[in-house]
Amino acid sequence: QVQLVESGGGLVQAGDSLRLSCAASGRTFSPKIAAWFRQTPGKEREFVTTFTWDVGYTQIADSVKGRFSISRDMSKNTVFLQMNNLRPDDSAVYYCAAGTTLSIKWNDYNYWGQGTQVTVSA
Repeated sequence: QVQLVESGGGLVQAGDSLRLSCAASGRTFSPKIAAWFRQTPGKEREFVTTFTWDVGYTQIADSVKGRFSISRDMSKNTVFLQMNNLRPDDSAVYYCAAGTTLSIKWNDYNYWGQGTQVTVSA
């Protein structure tokens, strides 16, 4: 069983940077798939980025390409989402996820964090 706990959300201004953290516990995180999704009221969860531990392949949404990146601290078993040059339309609840199959669909992932709110003002 894997548990994911997120932190790092907050209120920032457009152009600022923010780093979200997702701490995994219960099982070793590698070689699982790590991913980030986001969700706004009334919409389904939207793919942001994902990373495969075994082959190092990254997929990233066009809307955040060049601004967001995913990484992991091996010693702390924690996944990060580094968000730079934030825009107001980046505002959402951000969720980390884990699974065994690479996918951009939220319902293909097995484990989820509780979500953390990111609000970007103009």
